Amino acid sequence: MNLVIQGEALTPDQLGELVALVQANHVVTLGAHAYRLTGAAETAAAEPWCAQRRLDFAWVPDDRRLQDLRLVAMDMDSTLVTIESIDEMGDLLGIRDRIAAITRRAMRGELDYPASLRERVALLAGLEEQALERICEERMALSPGAEALVLRCRREGIRTLLVSGGFNFFTAWLQQRLGIDDVLSNVLEIRDGRLTGRVLGNIVDGNAKAAKLRDEIALLGISESQVLAIGDGANDIPMMAIAGLSVAYRAKPLVREHATHVLDHAQLDGVLNLFL
Repeated sequence: MNLVIQGEALTPDQLGELVALVQANHVVTLGAHAYRLTGAAETAAAEPWCAQRRLDFAWVPDDRRLQDLRLVAMDMDSTLVTIESIDEMGDLLGIRDRIAAITRRAMRGELDYPASLRERVALLAGLEEQALERICEERMALSPGAEALVLRCRREGIRTLLVSGGFNFFTAWLQQRLGIDDVLSNVLEIRDGRLTGRVLGNIVDGNAKAAKLRDEIALLGISESQVLAIGDGANDIPMMAIAGLSVAYRAKPLVREHATHVLDHAQLDGVLNLFL
């Protein structure tokens, strides 16, 4: 078994202490503040040790190879990008706090997602379409390591899928910028250059994300074990349950409980270190 740790810097003495704790036989440096301890013995003591030092940890089996991965499905808001795009839309109307309060409850799984989304979008009625362009140009900050993750997937021939309960205006912009293979998101109704406050078609919720992932798996003719899902909110749990491997990135407590691994400190491309 391998223990992968990444996050804050470790002194040589601290690293040696962890090697002794898990009885590892070798240390491989994976990058800045990222290490793989090989031949490690799984012990519950590793988790509190890492938590005290602001380190993400993951037990990684010897047979997990990046070349076996065929599909990576990612959430958008607070995962691929640092923002919640709908909150930024509310900010441009002066109602950010009102929108954000609903968003937080929805992402914690406390509200019905479709109903909460319709409620928030209704509050955005009248927002100019040009405001969406401003958000893309001025506020759509990629999560650290996001571009490196997508680029590596493209290089390795791994299909990338962006599945979002957000909106098509933003997913299309990210798809073009990063070269993502396919996207699924909600479609905002826009008339005369302004939002009407309505969403067209079915709401992209957790079940819709999972259905899209199943379709992609069938299209590629691959197994669920060849799929990785990354997300942070409650509506990501259904697709994470399908994927053979899942990562909760800066995630809500409920999501962390359903994920294979948790990244609280490493960058998004730290996902790549979970593979040999």
